[in-house]
Amino acid sequence: MKRLNFMWNNISGSIPKEIGNITALELLLLNGNQLTGSLPEELGYLPNLDRIQIDQNQISGRIPKSFANLNKTKHFHMNNNSISGQIPPELAILPNLVHFLLDNNNLSGYLPPEFSKLPNLHILQVDNNNFDGSTIPESYGDMSKLFKLSLRNCNLQGPIPDLSRIPQLGYLDLGSNQLNGSIPPKKLAVNITTIDLSNNHLTGTIPSNFSDLPLLQRLSLSNNSLSGNLSSTIWQSRTSNGIERLILEMQNNNLSNIMGSTNLPPNVSLWLQGNPLCTNSNLIQFCGSESANNSEDSTKSTVICQSQSCPPPYEYSPKAPVDCFCAAPLLFGYRLKSPGFWDFLPYQNSFYEYLTSGLSLYTYQLYIDSFNWQEGPRLGMSLKLFPEYVNNKSSHTFNGSEVRRIGSMFTGWKIPDSDVFGPYELISFTLLDPYKDVVVNSPSSGISKGALAGIVLGAVAGAVTLSAIVSLLILRVHRRDYHAVSKRRHSSKILIKIDGVRDFSYREMALATNNFNSSTLVGQGGYGKVYKGILADGTLVAIKRAQEGSIQGEKEFLTEIQLLSRVHHRNLVSLIGYCDEEEEQMLVYEFMSNGTLRDHLSANSKKPLSFAMRLRIALGSAKGIIYLHTEADPPIFHRDIKASNILLDSKFIAKVADFGLSRLAPVPDIEGIVPAHVSTVVKGTPGYLDPEYFLTHKLTDKSDVYSLGVVFLELLTGMQPISHGKNIVREVNVAYQSDMVFSVIDGRMGSYPSGCVEKFLALALKCCQDETDARPTMAEVVRELENIWFMMPESDTSAAESVVPPSGKEVTPPSSSSNVKSFYVSSDVSGSDLVSGVMPTITPR
Repeated sequence: MKRLNFMWNNISGSIPKEIGNITALELLLLNGNQLTGSLPEELGYLPNLDRIQIDQNQISGRIPKSFANLNKTKHFHMNNNSISGQIPPELAILPNLVHFLLDNNNLSGYLPPEFSKLPNLHILQVDNNNFDGSTIPESYGDMSKLFKLSLRNCNLQGPIPDLSRIPQLGYLDLGSNQLNGSIPPKKLAVNITTIDLSNNHLTGTIPSNFSDLPLLQRLSLSNNSLSGNLSSTIWQSRTSNGIERLILEMQNNNLSNIMGSTNLPPNVSLWLQGNPLCTNSNLIQFCGSESANNSEDSTKSTVICQSQSCPPPYEYSPKAPVDCFCAAPLLFGYRLKSPGFWDFLPYQNSFYEYLTSGLSLYTYQLYIDSFNWQEGPRLGMSLKLFPEYVNNKSSHTFNGSEVRRIGSMFTGWKIPDSDVFGPYELISFTLLDPYKDVVVNSPSSGISKGALAGIVLGAVAGAVTLSAIVSLLILRVHRRDYHAVSKRRHSSKILIKIDGVRDFSYREMALATNNFNSSTLVGQGGYGKVYKGILADGTLVAIKRAQEGSIQGEKEFLTEIQLLSRVHHRNLVSLIGYCDEEEEQMLVYEFMSNGTLRDHLSANSKKPLSFAMRLRIALGSAKGIIYLHTEADPPIFHRDIKASNILLDSKFIAKVADFGLSRLAPVPDIEGIVPAHVSTVVKGTPGYLDPEYFLTHKLTDKSDVYSLGVVFLELLTGMQPISHGKNIVREVNVAYQSDMVFSVIDGRMGSYPSGCVEKFLALALKCCQDETDARPTMAEVVRELENIWFMMPESDTSAAESVVPPSGKEVTPPSSSSNVKSFYVSSDVSGSDLVSGVMPTITPR
């Protein structure tokens, strides 16, 4: 047995350790199922394994160090699971490793510097993990064969290393981290297509080395602190054929001018909003919400033939040597898992040649019926393969052997690797008339008993272990089928299958909470009760159980699962799984040991938060929300941001929660225009609602900005949004206008730098402006909070990063050398008395 292929079969349960005994195994393909548990150590002892694909399951735990024994493995695909812990540095000895995909997991620790020793590594893709503030190793600049480096949203810090020594680097994504310093001045590889350094803390000027990169499709430097001038040499070398597009994203920096020509070729798009240069009326065309030259080309077939001339299941072969050649195509669902480009259009012809040459077909036999970018980014396609046209007597169908050959090429990964197109996966291979009776080895929506029995019979003679494995898989598939049937009989609820999250049974939930014992109850809201639970593997979780007649019902339940399953950020609560069984609906989240922000702002809180901790919570919350607005695909408006929906983990890191009311942000229409708002029924929490949204029912990203501004005011004052008929926005505004700001500051947060408090308060009030256009964007909010954070005394920011909040004891004022001169104790400061220097005592809230 050389191939074990159970892709996309809805299998649940754990991976049998007995697979480790199939020593001849070359392909282990378990991706696209609902497998749980940890990775068996025994898999590391498969001496002939070429490809291991366990991506898009619910695997947890660590990567066994035994995997360092997989000397022949080229493809290591474990993305979209819940794998945690450190990437074993021992894997750096794998001599043949080509693709290493571990994105969208829960990895921590550091990036192993030893990976620079991997002699054949072409793709390193580990984005959307949390590497504990690790730096990018300098040694990564020595990866001689690396084509793609994707480390997006990994909580990385420090400078960007010199990567100019990587001769074939074609794709670089380091966005949404905490990288600082300047952009290295040396030129990257000439074949690079994508450079994304957005959403970091980069400073300095934009280097000139971006000017001579002929294949560059996208340069994203937005949401940094880059300054100086933008040179037009970046786009002046572009031809104007309209195919090789270049996207330049420079929003929200400190750029002061454009040096050179501002006449863009028609295939170049430039975004500059949020830079000082936007005050120049000559540059205003680059500072709107849409850039000039932002257009797409269509590649749909234009073959026109007489209607009804192709009877089903035949259809026109769009690219055949003659018009109106009727043939029966083979249908494939196909996905590029790590494409080395951002814009597919210039690479379509190359893709036709790459795939058809790998399949030994003519290019006209392949037709891309549709394609769409998916989270990752990954590129999904619907493909059609048509029979060869020779002459008027050409066959209009593939023969059975050719169908089997083509299917085997896909499922056996016999198509040669390509750096540009990266690894692929076959999502579906649909055999309709006239091919439905052809037997091929292809993925399907389920495994039949007969198919598995055939595998067992073929293995009986020399592989008793394999029979046991297949029997286990039959049992799991049938058990899952039984549960599905049982749910159909006893519940009218929608059956849900969502990648990336675990489907729990009611029994598992009951065991985790001691049958929902009242001692495990930790909260209650409009949706239902929240319980603290312990799963069978010891994981601590929060289980949100919908109550009967809940205001939020099936629609919100499905929305929350779908949204949370595809967003990954350290400042967003992670969804572990759900339960939709026995007339119950439950959501299972990571447990936040320090409860809600509202808990710590109430008068009953025994752990008052210092100002530095409050500022850190505000910054973390804003980063989580800007991820929803700009990084989620498609973008998301939260719609119910409030202090009780901001949770705090054991280290008091803020995580935004509760997506039950979320709405997808507007998407471009057929002409590529993005609507400014979503029209919707008003939902949310009184006191946090955007006034314009309430009046017009038009939801925008600025609606979330308003709600977050109210949370900022809560952080500063300790007050609730509405209390005893008083509104927090109005009350703080009155104090602000009367120069009585410090009379409303929460007295429990100890001493604080007054300059930082004033800036934070001014930002909060700006967020709470009645008019949408008067509010800052979320990117501007994050930038201002970071500026305030950098103003803070180092002693305060260090204390804020400790696990336990301070006791409330007064902090010694900083010396005169501090960059923040004014320092007061909040409980002793009152409004206009600041001018005279008198500090009367005010009773803390």
